[in-house]
Amino acid sequence: MKQIRQIWGLALALTLCAPALVLQAQMKAKMAADGKSTVASVPRINYQETRLKNGLRVLLVEDNSAPVVSFALIYDVGSRNEKIGRTGFAHLFEHMMYQGSENVGKSEHFILIDNNGGQMNGTTNEERTLYFETLPANQLDLGLYLEADRMRGLDITKENLDNQRKAVQEERRLRVDNQAYGEFSEKFDSVQFDNPNYKHSVIGSMDDLNAASVADVTDFFRTYYAPNNAVLAVVGDFKAKDALAKVKQYFEAIPKQAAPPAVDITEPAQTAERRFTVEDGLAQIPLMQIAYKTIVGNQADIYALQLLGTILGGGQSSRLYQKLVKEKQLALFAGSNGDNRRGTNSFGINANVAPGKKVEDVEAAIYAEVERIQTEGVTDAELDKAKAGRRRNAIQGRQSSLGRAIALTEAAVAWNDPNYVNVGLDKFMAVTKADIQRVAQQYLKATNRTVGIAIPKPKGNAKPGE
Repeated sequence: MKQIRQIWGLALALTLCAPALVLQAQMKAKMAADGKSTVASVPRINYQETRLKNGLRVLLVEDNSAPVVSFALIYDVGSRNEKIGRTGFAHLFEHMMYQGSENVGKSEHFILIDNNGGQMNGTTNEERTLYFETLPANQLDLGLYLEADRMRGLDITKENLDNQRKAVQEERRLRVDNQAYGEFSEKFDSVQFDNPNYKHSVIGSMDDLNAASVADVTDFFRTYYAPNNAVLAVVGDFKAKDALAKVKQYFEAIPKQAAPPAVDITEPAQTAERRFTVEDGLAQIPLMQIAYKTIVGNQADIYALQLLGTILGGGQSSRLYQKLVKEKQLALFAGSNGDNRRGTNSFGINANVAPGKKVEDVEAAIYAEVERIQTEGVTDAELDKAKAGRRRNAIQGRQSSLGRAIALTEAAVAWNDPNYVNVGLDKFMAVTKADIQRVAQQYLKATNRTVGIAIPKPKGNAKPGE
């Protein structure tokens, strides 16, 4: 459900700020005690981990600084788990999970959360499906009950399937089919990757969504929406012992299922540049996208590549933005970033070509900046700034109970280690200038890249009705 639903009372909105203020005070006190004033420390997330008899992994963080409680329930299922011909199922279930369950009526999940002063949402990507809520602390039972009821007995009917199939298809029209560069972005993944698990889009194809049957959907639910394929994090104002008892009360009787099939994340080595151009009837200016295949996630080089992405194209002070947008005025925007997922990752660069400028000149300018890092490296100031951004993000992620709940579940599913939330920043801090230069040389090679260009479709070639 991409539209975040929020109905907050003023009192609850104010209490949500309290954890951030407490954390800031704790950091300042520690820095003063240590005699430090330039580098902010990152508060540790102290969690209690339990695995229920049915395999559900439970992470609890007791935080009595504000009368709120947040829930994050993540299922280890994303578009990478889908079969050829049945794409879009994980995203479809993001919608289906709000259509009612054994004891909760259609869309009643929304109503109960809203009427009790909470917020909620769900999100799907290639790697996982996540549902989350934040409620006043006295509604701990409500949050657990709602999530457990739909895990136990989702109401899968033809009526609900048809209804949400249409909703997802309309979302596809809005976000892909009728969006500038939408189909171009979808095509880019299909050209870059050979592994079918990462080749298709999260939202799926119209044909596959139309072909989905109740039996298909029921089987998908039974396989992936099981307690032994999920992680639940609860963070907030409660006693951990009492909260665990309630989690067991609501979840432990839900039967476990057979383990889902393992996902093949292998990707053949690329030996030559891949290139394509598409005409986009909705585009106003050309878009260039370049991506280099790298490696699977949570390795030392991944963190160097992510910092490289920040230095090269992370914001207006980055090299690409300064050179292409500010100095040469070849592009309206230029940026880059590195992924960190379980499967093969990519290092992406994109630029919106300025009106009247040539795509070839933009591409040449991008490669010139890449080559400059490969031959000259980066400066101390650039690396320090990139690391400071990562530290800031880590601190900000701890400023709400919901941020901590989501971070714990993401780490548990992606890396089988919720403590990644406490050690992940160290991996960035360990990166050196030599690491940045080396990964730029090793991975940002012509034979390893895919280049896609979307150009506005000439008006004279437009089809009737366009």
